[in-house]
Amino acid sequence: MSFFHFDTQAVKRVSSISKSDFQTDYFRKQKPLIISDWAKHWPACEKWSFEYFKQKAGSIEVPLYDNRKITAKYSYNEPHHYMKLGEYLDLLQQGSTNYRIFLFNLMQQVPELQNDFDYPKDFGIKFLKKVPFLFFGAERSSVLMHYDIDFANIFHVHFTGMKRCLLFPPSETKYLYKLPNSLKTHDEIDFLQPDFDEFPALQNAKGYEVTLEPGETLYMPEGYWHFMYYETAGFSMSLRALARSPITIVKAAYNIGVMRHTENLMRKVAGDQWINWQKKTAIKRTDRNL
Repeated sequence: MSFFHFDTQAVKRVSSISKSDFQTDYFRKQKPLIISDWAKHWPACEKWSFEYFKQKAGSIEVPLYDNRKITAKYSYNEPHHYMKLGEYLDLLQQGSTNYRIFLFNLMQQVPELQNDFDYPKDFGIKFLKKVPFLFFGAERSSVLMHYDIDFANIFHVHFTGMKRCLLFPPSETKYLYKLPNSLKTHDEIDFLQPDFDEFPALQNAKGYEVTLEPGETLYMPEGYWHFMYYETAGFSMSLRALARSPITIVKAAYNIGVMRHTENLMRKVAGDQWINWQKKTAIKRTDRNL
């Protein structure tokens, strides 16, 4: 039975996969996949825990995010708060915070962590080895629906707890109320309990869903929309690989070099009037597709 109230199918699971099968059936077709045993030999799967990170990096200040509505008060993807990692992990374990750690490269500050995992050498793709990002979330916290600015192919390895993932391929963007000049959807959409009367086009979106258990790896193709929900407190790491086509690489360069700077300028100049225009335009453009 589906956890999310959308037209979804389960992501296929395999214990392992050959280079040729991965390239032919998933990378070239841009289809998601769960590889259940790929990372289970890593030392990280044995060593990494909340207590381990407190010991190794508890005094490091980390950026935190929550699910407050989009506002011109903050720049694009600007953190909402900062806290020492140890203090944050205490709150997370107590279940008394909505804050998440998002896209944080702890390996830059604690290089020894890089010895606890490795990059696959048999998938036929090139990894961006300087950006292994960590993600932490408390029980019942969630990540707003979005796709990644760099259009990376992502191997999302989950370590602790249970995480539910709702995915939509780029083809479904026309039904998701994407904000103009943004990588996010309208922030009043509750992807756990969607209001199909207010946002009717959502009913036409066809996607995937999966529940990640510790040690499992989700391959998420470039440009895929994703909403992450922490069923229990947990953390994950994403390894990123280059986009597969020159056109997509150009789009990524535009997002990084132009889109986010334009967004910050408009928030500064027009304030929340710009945000309101984005939301109204998202509804107007998306409902045309009905």
